[in-house]
Amino acid sequence: MSETQNPGPQHSDGSRTYPGEKARQGEIILRKPWMRVVFIAGLVGCVLLALGIRIAAGL
Repeated sequence: MSETQNPGPQHSDGSRTYPGEKARQGEIILRKPWMRVVFIAGLVGCVLLALGIRIAAGL
C-alpha cells in the first residue's frame, strides 16, 4: 500500500486519530467540595433559566 492510502496514526494534515475506546464517555471529576457546589449550581441555574424564559414567554 502506498503511504497516502494508509497514513497510520497521524494524518497528512497533522491531526491524530484515537481508538473508539479512548474517545468515548468522558468522566467529570469533581475532587473538591467547591467544585461540586459550582457544578450543581450551574445545573440548577440552567433549569431556573429555562423556567424563567418559559414563564416570561407565556405572559
